Amino acid sequence: MVQMHVYRVGVDPQRRVPFVLLADEAIEKILPIYIGAFEANAIALRLQGQEFPRPLTHDLLRTVIVELGGRVDRVEITALHDSTFYATLYLEAPGRLWDVDARPSDAIALALRTDAPILVAEEVLDEAGVLHSSLGARAEVGQLRDLLSDLPVSADLLEGEEPD
Repeated sequence: MVQMHVYRVGVDPQRRVPFVLLADEAIEKILPIYIGAFEANAIALRLQGQEFPRPLTHDLLRTVIVELGGRVDRVEITALHDSTFYATLYLEAPGRLWDVDARPSDAIALALRTDAPILVAEEVLDEAGVLHSSLGARAEVGQLRDLLSDLPVSADLLEGEEPD
């Protein structure tokens, strides 16, 4: 497993589909993942430090976990099958550890709210990751456009369904 952080979140201008880019500490390995609009918004709002008078869904989930005496131990992006990423939330409470299946976008949004590490399986990085150095010296916007144009996108996303 490789520890990653959210490097960028945005919308692919050609496909009009939101994405998140995860990067390792040195920003050498980048993992692009297409995500849903609501999850992209939840991630972006957290990165911007915006607070709301009422809890959003991921804030509510964090509060429920904490109020039940638990915490998010870590998030792992574990697999990629047919353009779909799979993730697991590891929740810890006194005397117990749960592993919960989750969409990567929800897991990332929750990890940002709980300061939990985001880990990605080496196999996933080997299959879908990009080495930052392989992007060359092109302008950053061009780099992102080229990177996104090579990504497979689930048909559900193009039809407006929720992704991951």
